[in-house]
Amino acid sequence: MTHTRTQINALLEAHDLGPSRALGQNFVVDPNTVRRIARLAGVGPDTPVVEVGAGLGSLTLALAETGAPVTAIEIDRHLRPILEEVVDGLDVTVVAGDAMELDWDELLAAHPAWVLVANLPYNVATPLVLDLLRDVPAIERMLVMVQLEAGERLVAEPGSGAYGIPSVKVALRATGRLVGKVGPDVFLPRPRVDSALVEIVRRTEPATDADPDQLVALVERAFNQRRKMLRRSLAGWVTPEQFEVAGIDPQDRPERLSVQDWGRLAQAVHP
Repeated sequence: MTHTRTQINALLEAHDLGPSRALGQNFVVDPNTVRRIARLAGVGPDTPVVEVGAGLGSLTLALAETGAPVTAIEIDRHLRPILEEVVDGLDVTVVAGDAMELDWDELLAAHPAWVLVANLPYNVATPLVLDLLRDVPAIERMLVMVQLEAGERLVAEPGSGAYGIPSVKVALRATGRLVGKVGPDVFLPRPRVDSALVEIVRRTEPATDADPDQLVALVERAFNQRRKMLRRSLAGWVTPEQFEVAGIDPQDRPERLSVQDWGRLAQAVHP
């Protein structure tokens, strides 16, 4: 049984608590939404799940309903005792910690492959997803709920207005797609924006053989001046000859280049 709005309010009132603005807390108060997330995540008894920002356990309960063993991370010391009571008797392990600072290798050591499923706080969603893709290969898939604009940036294709540094970083190591949208009415408190459900599946091999650090350095340099042509934004970094070797038009702007294009450019600069 997952939480309703009435139950979330009752839990908060019973413990004299409210959502923390500093931690970006927006609790999901609609059982259909959390069950939808669990269904889209495709998890079950044989799928170890890690959840970030478990809060009062709305999504945690939906994930546990699937039979999946869940490791639920929660930074808020006031919420953790309530969460532990909510999931008592279920196959859920509550972990205290900041997801941006955890020792993920130690946390996930019990299983070789995990799925991350989470309603992520807006203020950490993008850096956390990108850090986990780069540093935690044990997480093979993610189904995350994030601010719609952030979700669109994570999975944007070349040539679109949302395409940028996060899009290239995701495409380097994974495939991503927006699998649903969620309105603000299912949250407490009600945010001012819509949310997106984003699926990210790690590639078995990177999208390019280029050194990822060298590729990302070029991407960040170019997108920090995204309105300029590449020959201007990468002046001093890439020569006309290197653009030619890579097959890249130096008059293009960065949003037109795919991750494979960036890979060829990085290899031309660092053969």
